[in-house]
Amino acid sequence: MDTSPPLPPAAGLPPGLDEREVFRSLFAAYPDALIVTDASGTIVLANPSAATLLGYTPEQLVGLNVDVLVPDAIRPQHAAYREGYAHRPRTRPMGTQMDLVAKRRDGSEVMVEIALSPLQSQGQPLVVAAIRDIGSYPRVKQALQRARYSEHLAQLGRAAVDARDPQVLLDQVPAIAGQALQVELASVYLLTADRLNFRLVSGFGALAEEPIGSQLANLPDSPLAFVLAQGKPVAVADYRREQRFVVPPAYLAAGLTSGLGVPLSDRGRTIGALVVRSREAQRFGEDEQRFLESLANLLTTSLQRAESEEALNHAQRLESVGQLTGGIAHDFNNLLTVIQGNLQVLEELPTLAADPHALQLVDAATRASRRGAELTGKLLAFSRRQVLQPSAVDVGQLLLSLAGMLRRTLDQRIQIAVEPLAELPPVLADPGQLESTLLNIAINARDAMPEGGTLRFAATPHASLPEALCSELEDPAQAERGFVAIAIRDTGSGMSEEVKERAFEPFFTTKEAGRGTGLGLSTVYGFIKQSRGAITLDSAPGRGTCITLYIPSVAESRPAATGQVAPAEALPPGLRVLLVEDDPEVREVVRQFLVALGCEATPVASGEAAWPLLDAPEASFDVLLSDIALGAGMRGTQLATRARERWPRLAVLLMSGFSAELLEADRDSPPDWELLRKPYSRSELAQALARVVDKA
Repeated sequence: MDTSPPLPPAAGLPPGLDEREVFRSLFAAYPDALIVTDASGTIVLANPSAATLLGYTPEQLVGLNVDVLVPDAIRPQHAAYREGYAHRPRTRPMGTQMDLVAKRRDGSEVMVEIALSPLQSQGQPLVVAAIRDIGSYPRVKQALQRARYSEHLAQLGRAAVDARDPQVLLDQVPAIAGQALQVELASVYLLTADRLNFRLVSGFGALAEEPIGSQLANLPDSPLAFVLAQGKPVAVADYRREQRFVVPPAYLAAGLTSGLGVPLSDRGRTIGALVVRSREAQRFGEDEQRFLESLANLLTTSLQRAESEEALNHAQRLESVGQLTGGIAHDFNNLLTVIQGNLQVLEELPTLAADPHALQLVDAATRASRRGAELTGKLLAFSRRQVLQPSAVDVGQLLLSLAGMLRRTLDQRIQIAVEPLAELPPVLADPGQLESTLLNIAINARDAMPEGGTLRFAATPHASLPEALCSELEDPAQAERGFVAIAIRDTGSGMSEEVKERAFEPFFTTKEAGRGTGLGLSTVYGFIKQSRGAITLDSAPGRGTCITLYIPSVAESRPAATGQVAPAEALPPGLRVLLVEDDPEVREVVRQFLVALGCEATPVASGEAAWPLLDAPEASFDVLLSDIALGAGMRGTQLATRARERWPRLAVLLMSGFSAELLEADRDSPPDWELLRKPYSRSELAQALARVVDKA
C-alpha cells in the first residue's frame, strides 16, 4: 500500500515534472525532521533529517511507535496527549507550545520544537510531525550553558554548606570549573604568608605544569602576578600573541592557547587566583568570566567562614582553659598563703635564728614559694583575670630602655635593633605588665636563635585596628579608636603551622623538658586581650617570627600611678581587726600576721558569723579584713557593704586568691576600699592596712 503523503494539486509546475517525484524530493531534502504516523502512533514514514536527529536509519524508524522517541519520565503524559489529539486533530505550528525533549536511540536527549499537521491518505488519518533541533540555536545554547553553570555553582554551594574542612572546597573548585567550562586545565593558587610567592593548592586536568603544593615565584612579569596586580579578571585570547606578561614556555608546549584568571579576594585583599586554560583560542567570554568570578566568590566566602569558625573555636578553647587556670590559681594562691606565712613565722622563731642550716632551708622554701606565686600570676595573665593598673605609657621610651637592657643581658651574638620610631601617642596599658610581655617575647626569640641573629623592634601608630582583627575585640566598637602596633621580629628558626596553631595555649612548649613552662606566649595573649588590644603571629620554618601587639592609644598622657607605699610602722598600735576567712589554715596564718603587727585580731569563718559582731551596738572594730569568696554564704563584698552602712568610718580591706573576684570588686567598690591579692607577705599586709586606715 502506498502510504506517501497526499499531494496537493499542481500549481504552476513546469511541463514534464512529475508532481509526486517533486514532493518526494522535497520530503527527503527538508532540513527539519519529518515523521508521519498513523492513528495508533506507528511511524509509517521518516525523512533522512529525522534519522540523523534521532540516531536511527529511516528504515529503523518505520514501524516503531512514536512513544519510543519520548523520554520515559513523560511517556504517560504523552500517550494521553496523543489520544486527545487523535479525537480532535488540528494544526499546531512550532513555537506555540513549551520546548520539548526527544529521546535518541542511544538514550540521550535533545531539545526540540514540534509542529503537528493532520493528513488524510486514502481515507486513513495520518499525522505529520515536523521536529526541529533547537539545542543548536545560539540563544538556546547560551541558556543551556548558563543553566549548566548555575547547576555547578549550586553544587559548590551545597558542598560549602556541608564542608568544614576548607581543603575539601579547594579540591572541588578546580574540578567544577574544569567540568563546567570543558577546559583542559583549572588551578587554584594562594599567596604565601609573605606575599612573595604563589602556592598551587589544587588542580584539575592532565596538563598540570606543577605538582600540588609547589611554590611559584611571584615574578613581576608572570601571568599570576599580572592577575594579582590587576585585582580583576584577566582573559587571554591567545597566549601566542600575549604582550602584557611573559607566557611560560610550558603553556605553549602543552598546546594551551587561551586562559582566564580571576583573583581570590578576602575582605578587599587579594589572597590568590583561580585560573582556567584551554587549547581553544578565544574560549572565554562574559558568561565564563561571570561563572568563574562566582566560583571564586563562593570559595573565598567559604574560606572566610572556615577561618572565622576556627578562630572562634580557638578562642573558646583558650577561654575554657583560662577559666580552668583561673580556678587553679585561686586554690593555689590559698595554699601559697599558708606556705609563705608559716615560712615567715618559722624564719623568726628564736630556735631557728641560731641554726644557719635551718635558715638556709627556710630561705630556699621561701624562694620556691615566690616562684610558685609568679607561676600563678602567669596563669592569671593568660586567663585575663589579673588586676591591671593601666596608665599612659611612652612606647618609644619603653622600647629603647628595653633594647638597652637586652643588649647587656642576651647572647652577644644577637643584635638588638630598634627601627626609627614615628611620632607615637602613648598607649593605655599596665607599664610593668607591658614590659614583662615584651621581655617574654624577646626571651622566646633568643631561644629560637641559638646561633645568633637579629631581634628587631618597631612601633607604628594606627588610626584604627586592621579589619581582619576587629573580631578579636570583645567590643568591636573599640576598633575605631587609635592603636599603636609594636612589632617584634626575629631571624630564628620560625614555627610550623601546627606550632603556630597552639602557640598561645598555656603549657604548650617545643622546648626540651625543664627548659620552659609553656606560659610565655600564653601570658602575652592574656595581657593583650585584657588590655583591650589584639595580637598577630606571623612565622614560617626558616623565616623567623614576627609578633605584633596592637595596644589602644590615649589622646592625653596620664602619668602612671606611683602611690606612696605606707610603711608598716604607720599602723596604730592595738588596731582592732575583724578577720573573715573561710579557709582555717589561711585564717590562722593571717591571724598570726596581725598579732605580730600589734593588732587585736578577731577571726571568724563566714560572713554570717561576722555580721552579728559588726551589728552589735558595742562593736568597735577599726578594720574589716575579709576574703571575697566565703563559701556558699554571704560574700565579702556584701558583708563590707552592709558593714559600711552600719559603720561609715570602718576601714575595709578585701583579699582573694582569684583575681576575677578582685577585678569585680575593683569595679564595684568605693575608692577607699583596698584590694589585696593572695599570696601576700606580712609586710604587704601591713602596708595595705596602713593605707585603708589612713583613708578611713
